[in-house]
Amino acid sequence: MPARAVPTRAAALLCAALAGSAGLAAVAPTATAAGPAWTAAPETGQGGTRPYVYLEGTPGTVLQDRLTLTNPDTRPLTVRLRATAWTRLAAQTVTVPPRTRATVPFAVTVPADTPPGDHPGTLTASAGGRAVDVRLQLRVRGPALAAVGVEDVRVDTDSATIHYTLVNRGNTVLAPRLAVRADGLFTALDRPARPLPLTLRPGERVARTEPWPGAPALDAVTVRLTVTASGAAEARAETGALFATWLAVAGTAAGLGASAAGLTRLTRLVRRARYVRSNRRRPEPVAAVPRQELVTAGGARG
Repeated sequence: MPARAVPTRAAALLCAALAGSAGLAAVAPTATAAGPAWTAAPETGQGGTRPYVYLEGTPGTVLQDRLTLTNPDTRPLTVRLRATAWTRLAAQTVTVPPRTRATVPFAVTVPADTPPGDHPGTLTASAGGRAVDVRLQLRVRGPALAAVGVEDVRVDTDSATIHYTLVNRGNTVLAPRLAVRADGLFTALDRPARPLPLTLRPGERVARTEPWPGAPALDAVTVRLTVTASGAAEARAETGALFATWLAVAGTAAGLGASAAGLTRLTRLVRRARYVRSNRRRPEPVAAVPRQELVTAGGARG
């Protein structure tokens, strides 16, 4: 029996339907969007938020607070906790049930010899390849002392960079400001004080650099750094540096020629360079008192 031909229009509709079904089967189901991430934050009690944990007390005391872990997921969440020195957590690992929260107590024991001032710390919660830091600000009562220092100043003439180290010698957190000045035979640099993008914790030392665009090619300079901070006396430090490239030396010598004024200027530059390279402050000598003044002060000898 000969096969019956399918009408052309019907065949086209059938092919379209089959193609659509195949397309739907080929498309994989898309993953659902991730829900809210878990959180770690200071306990707030009845609503509100705290950006960080703040504790205040005297040396030798034990201060207590709580950390809240929130799990909005439909599966349990295991969180690992760690803290900086002086802080003891009630648990190192906490499993938070789905769609709920857990509260973890912790205590900060302030050593008896802790100096007054600010002592920052951190509580860190880790889970699922993610870590959350909760800032802890501890203030130990007592007289506050703000003191800043600047040390180890040197100039790298090859890269035209000033190196220095900031030191917090007090017991409060400092926001330092830096002013830079340089003087030479041909050079004058004066950068007014500006805030630096950092804070110094008590006892902290930070090595920093200061670029010097347009540094001289030939000169002997004295570089002075002045560091200030709120409530602290300004700190100063200086160093000497000799900028002398062969090209600059040759050009200067050719320009000066053999004239007496030129030779005098070149001699001054060399002497200043030697002084700068061996620049060390020495105590001023005590002037001797003439013998006649000693006799007058002590009276006539009998």
